[in-house]
Amino acid sequence: MAIQVSAPSSHGVAREPKYRYDVFLSFRGEDTRHSFTVILYNALHRKGINAFIDDKKLGKGERISPTLLKAIEKSRISIIVFSMNYATSTWCLEELAHIIRCKKEKNQMVMPIFYKVDPIDIQYQRNSFEKAMVAHEDRFRNDLEKVQRWRSALSEAASLSSAWLFKDGYEFGFIERIVEDAYSRLPPKRFHNIDYMVGLEPRLEEVMSLLDESDRSVCMLGIHGTGGIGKTTLAKALYNTIFYQFEGACFLFDVREASMKHHGNEGIVRLQQTLLSEILGEKRIKFSSVDEGISILRHRLSHKKVLLVLDDVDQPDRLEQLAGGCDWFGCGSKVIITTRNKQLLIARNVEKTYEMMGLNDHDSLELFCWHAFKLSQPPKGYQDMSNCASRYAQGLPLALKLIGSNLAHRNLEEWKSTLEQYEKIPERTTHEILKMSYDCLPDNAKRIFLDIACFFKAKTFVYIEDMVEACDFGRFYFEVLVEKSLITISDNGKLGMHDLIQQMGREIVRQEAPSNPDKRSRIWYYKDVLKLLRDNLGNSNIEGIMLDPPQQEEVTWSGIAFEKMNNLRILVIRNTQFSTNPKYLPNSLRLLDWEGYPSANLPSDFSPKKLTSLRLCNSIFRLEEPFKRSEFVTHMNVSHCQFITEVPDMSQFPNLKSLLFRECCNLIKMHHSVGSLSKLVHLDVSDCTKLTSFPHEINLPSLEDINLSRCKGLDYFPHIVGKMDALTDIWAEDTSIKELPHSIGNLTELECLNLSSCKSLRELPNSLFTLQNLKWLELRDSHTPSRKSLMKLTQESLLIISCANIKFLNLENCCLLDEDLALVLNFFRDLRELTLSGNDFVSLPECINECVELLKLEMDNCKKLRDIPKLPSKLRDIKAEFCTSLTAKSVGHLWSQVKNETNLFRICMPATTFPDWLDDCCKGGALSFRARGNFPRAALACELGKANASGRHFFHVSKI
Repeated sequence: MAIQVSAPSSHGVAREPKYRYDVFLSFRGEDTRHSFTVILYNALHRKGINAFIDDKKLGKGERISPTLLKAIEKSRISIIVFSMNYATSTWCLEELAHIIRCKKEKNQMVMPIFYKVDPIDIQYQRNSFEKAMVAHEDRFRNDLEKVQRWRSALSEAASLSSAWLFKDGYEFGFIERIVEDAYSRLPPKRFHNIDYMVGLEPRLEEVMSLLDESDRSVCMLGIHGTGGIGKTTLAKALYNTIFYQFEGACFLFDVREASMKHHGNEGIVRLQQTLLSEILGEKRIKFSSVDEGISILRHRLSHKKVLLVLDDVDQPDRLEQLAGGCDWFGCGSKVIITTRNKQLLIARNVEKTYEMMGLNDHDSLELFCWHAFKLSQPPKGYQDMSNCASRYAQGLPLALKLIGSNLAHRNLEEWKSTLEQYEKIPERTTHEILKMSYDCLPDNAKRIFLDIACFFKAKTFVYIEDMVEACDFGRFYFEVLVEKSLITISDNGKLGMHDLIQQMGREIVRQEAPSNPDKRSRIWYYKDVLKLLRDNLGNSNIEGIMLDPPQQEEVTWSGIAFEKMNNLRILVIRNTQFSTNPKYLPNSLRLLDWEGYPSANLPSDFSPKKLTSLRLCNSIFRLEEPFKRSEFVTHMNVSHCQFITEVPDMSQFPNLKSLLFRECCNLIKMHHSVGSLSKLVHLDVSDCTKLTSFPHEINLPSLEDINLSRCKGLDYFPHIVGKMDALTDIWAEDTSIKELPHSIGNLTELECLNLSSCKSLRELPNSLFTLQNLKWLELRDSHTPSRKSLMKLTQESLLIISCANIKFLNLENCCLLDEDLALVLNFFRDLRELTLSGNDFVSLPECINECVELLKLEMDNCKKLRDIPKLPSKLRDIKAEFCTSLTAKSVGHLWSQVKNETNLFRICMPATTFPDWLDDCCKGGALSFRARGNFPRAALACELGKANASGRHFFHVSKI
């Protein structure tokens, strides 16, 4: 039986994907099946890598199966685990030969692992490999050509540069590095398409023909059609089919809605940042304006072959701001736009368009049946009713999905009753068809659905889950809404809802009182809310209010508008100024989110027994004993409240999960009770610059992250009491902390620790270096502790330290000398990124070559640095700007790194001379050059002019 991790099938699409697996594992079962290989497979699986491993135990003489050969062909990467007896197996050798063939013919990536064997023994067939091959020659004396093919495959595999060598030591760390390497070599992931893609294949072929993959020009294609017709589904299928052909790919969902989420142009700016981040693989891309974003997009992507999908674009200027023209992108790029507005495509001169039409009767029935029965056709006894039900949807996939989900798990009598209700609909508009799914919901599920449709679409599930519980609605109704296809919950916890379904929900609320918004249960249109507050029209019908105008509004009111709203559960107010304080707030509130709350205190008689979420950011609120006790409050956010000076006793909030005081610039003291909140998950007091008193001990078993960054007045870190194995992230940069407690070694799951700019920190405790899961350590601008701690470790002979698993280490401006740097590189050999800028060492030690996983090295402003040896082969990014003392030999080593590199590479360095294969010429401010010999395939060069110049000019270099 073969163990495999595979994605669910997509019904109705016959196209076989080019790759079925990310990784194929080839290994000798008797050597490593139950040890190294199964651990490697499980690690790949945990990383989300789709791996194939065959666990059949073959008898002697059995031949490799066609299925196994097919699995090799359908894999992006083959990992070969060479072990002592690998070559004794004809099965393994046949696998290996086929892998090498796929490498040559399909450009498949191959990663050999030499597990306790010498690569030379494999390359030249010595020792156990020689014995095995001699035995094969004797056995196959009539087919020596086969044996020679095996020998050639062994030699070629053993000489590959992507190899890994394991002799002895810590297997888990070694395997983790292999998994990270494999992951970095894989292209962007496919989108999981949960829909049954019935009838999609012919549409996909039509769109593919319009794209013309052989055309190297930039192509823009518009897919247009009515809402719910399947435009996004088709775009996702198209993306999944071709994304691997591009250097970068990005799918921007719901452009229309995302662009309106934030005030002004912030929504578009965020979309531009996401686009760049996805395509370039860079996490921290920041700019402040749309125009700046356009400039950066054009500059960074104009030489890159990209696939970009812009989903649900509603305005021409949105398209202009995200993909303004074909000249924004490199040759062969494809830009797909989905929209309901065909005129938008005409206005932006998108010449290639495809109109999405409804499904025919056959496909409509099949799609309906997949959602109703999880079958492609109706079971016996349901044929006629299924035909009838599918016709109600009039070929609209969204309606078919909802009707099918609504009838799922029901018996014949329930089907008949439900279909009678559909039959009674006088005008079968899309709204009325969709509304039937709502009508069949239990009452509490209806209330949750309407809350989401009116207020919480695109919010996180965490934002409202506790509120729903406090309303006694029942969290399990979320599952009901998902099963009925009315909402989705993404992997990151965001609530999704098709905009036609949202419109249906809001229309249900509008129909409660068509001409009197103040009589409705939920009010979200800002003009309706403003009138309600100004004219004091509140009443007991209102359950929820959201006031979030596009531009800041001023409200002149009496302050008693909420007095009659004794059933108000939800109050969300943003971007609004009030003439006076609220004199009354309903005790029925479960969620109070009032940005810019206009009073220092909550009303004196406000005592909401079931309030779960209190958010009063950017306000003059003081947090002075707001109410006696509230066992239901789970989220409190009073960030940017400059009048809060002290956090009172918080034991009255025993169920708090998140507590946020970001940028409370006058906060001085935090009550010790905060350190004992057993359910607290997130604690953030960042940028509270005057905070001096913090709990001296914390016993927070649920805490996952704590942020003390830029609390400049805080000079100690609390002692860790009890078990806190949920904590993964500590941010304490730019504080006055003098020492870390020895108990920090109890944080066994800690992954990230930022102590940058902690200039008062004396030294780091030895216990810190016992943390096996610590991956990210930031010590930038922390001069003394870095040097002292390293010297202390050496003096105490701590030569084996558990935190050697650190992948990202920042030691910028830490006054490191040569001897310090040698210690660093000896301790932390598994580094992927190392920042050494602004230090005082003269030579980069030779042992840096033992950091074989190093991908990025920063050494800017190392003014004394002279000598740079040969660097690790995997380095892709080197920065050595303003290193003014570099020798010609060191510069030569850096140029050599560029010349020999075949993958993506960037280097920044001062250079007053160029290598002999590069002729440069600078006239009139323009730089040109000619290259000879083995010049890299592509390079991005950075001209600094004089070594001490501050200007920087970028230019692109392409090999022709």
